[in-house]
Amino acid sequence: MSDATTVRIAARALGRAGLVHAYGHCSARISADRFLVCPARPMGLIRPGEACPDVPVTGPLPDGVLGEVRLHQRIYAARPDAGGVVRFMGPNVMALGALGLVPEMRHGFGCYFHPRAGLWDDVQLVRDDEKADAAFAAMGQSVGLILKGNGAVVAGKTLQEAVMLAYYLEDACRIELSARVAGRADDALVPLDQARARATRAGGIVERMWDYLTDGDVEKPSRDEG
Repeated sequence: MSDATTVRIAARALGRAGLVHAYGHCSARISADRFLVCPARPMGLIRPGEACPDVPVTGPLPDGVLGEVRLHQRIYAARPDAGGVVRFMGPNVMALGALGLVPEMRHGFGCYFHPRAGLWDDVQLVRDDEKADAAFAAMGQSVGLILKGNGAVVAGKTLQEAVMLAYYLEDACRIELSARVAGRADDALVPLDQARARATRAGGIVERMWDYLTDGDVEKPSRDEG
């Protein structure tokens, strides 16, 4: 399966999961200094075989590539182990971000964002170099960044992992909102050492989430096809 095919499958999976709508984007690194990003249109509507723009990790964005992809560039440039980035707008991420809040580590999925998801506390879109630099700095050491009123960005070792992390961050925001409604915002926090241990990639968890979210995609090979 080609890198472009993986990007298209990921984009449609995020659309089916309700994590993106008219807006959002995802990308996959293809070399130390290049990555592919999904076409600049609603991700769930991306067609099989549609071209995915090739973008440099540093330098101007190609024509037709969304300005927000600058944040993808910053992540790939600063994190050599990053292989996939997802920008998404899940409803719980949007709600918590609009309040200027990030989820605490309260359950297994939330532990993956230790020591804490970052917060870009600015409602403006990240469409220029200055904002991209500042937003990446706000991400800190986490794999996730909440954008106030504008969704979130996650980075994984692969695009498959980034898709999983998008699902996890949306669920962490759901738990956070529920805890606050219940008046338990100061309770049930997972200690940092336990969170680090819980954030495992073993046991096929990335692969199982990928299979779950991409099941039935027209471009996904069957197991018999490899």
